[in-house]
Amino acid sequence: MVRNLMDRLTGMAVFVRVAETGGFAPAAKATGLSPTMVAKHIRAIETRLGARLLHRTTRRQSLTEVGQLYLARARIALADFDAAEASGSELQAEPRGALRVTAPVVLGSHGLTPLLPAFQAKYPQLRLELMLHDRVVDLMDEGIDVALRSGPLNEPGLVARPLRPLKMVLAASPAYLKQHGKPRRPADLSSHACLGFAHWAHPDRWRLIGPGEEEVTVRITSPLIINNGEALRQAALAGAGVVMQSALLLADDLASGRLIRVLPHHAPPSRQAHLLYLPTLRNSPKLQRFVEHVLDHLGPARHP
Repeated sequence: MVRNLMDRLTGMAVFVRVAETGGFAPAAKATGLSPTMVAKHIRAIETRLGARLLHRTTRRQSLTEVGQLYLARARIALADFDAAEASGSELQAEPRGALRVTAPVVLGSHGLTPLLPAFQAKYPQLRLELMLHDRVVDLMDEGIDVALRSGPLNEPGLVARPLRPLKMVLAASPAYLKQHGKPRRPADLSSHACLGFAHWAHPDRWRLIGPGEEEVTVRITSPLIINNGEALRQAALAGAGVVMQSALLLADDLASGRLIRVLPHHAPPSRQAHLLYLPTLRNSPKLQRFVEHVLDHLGPARHP
């Protein structure tokens, strides 16, 4: 089967040469085949199609209507084959140039940024441009190569590679809890100052998962709403209220005691995270190496 496909591909290339050079003899010279072998390839194609490709006279040859259509399709097929061969070589090439990356502020600064020095040491000819936004960035409109995203996906035109889910926690400063008391059950949050994140779809309520996987929704009051996770962290450290944020962001504060975990037996649902890029870039060496590096460190856990 493979040999038959290769013979058909060779015949296609020979026919294109015949059409471009105007005859069997010049096509034979261009391809390094004998005129007899060139003629054999043309006859094989005509036999498969059940139609003539060429009008033959003693002085010249011209394409039939079928031959003209076949020529156009053959050129496309051969170009696709050449592109596939080239992409295989490109994947072995040294990544170079600029790679533009975007990510949410917390995931980018606390999850991605620590991985970049090792990546750049491995590929010194590649320049990374990292842009951190908590808004959704349009990759094509803003010239972005790859994005890290958290939360629901609504972009079917992009290639999406899953990352480890982002764990979320509730926390508050010791000073706030000393003044206002520590919530003992989810319903207690309704009487606390709950710091709001401007990009959440439902800023007036928090969802929590209990020990038995039961889900509870709590109505909250947010006297302070901010569009940046780091700013919310600073507000919580200053005693402004209870914060819901990524464990990545609050890990050091919780470990040091600057913040205290609130309702430790009830956690907000983890946020799914993905690495996204345009399908037209899937064969780019710089993109492929970056995707591999990120997935090695932030990809889903691998079970033996």
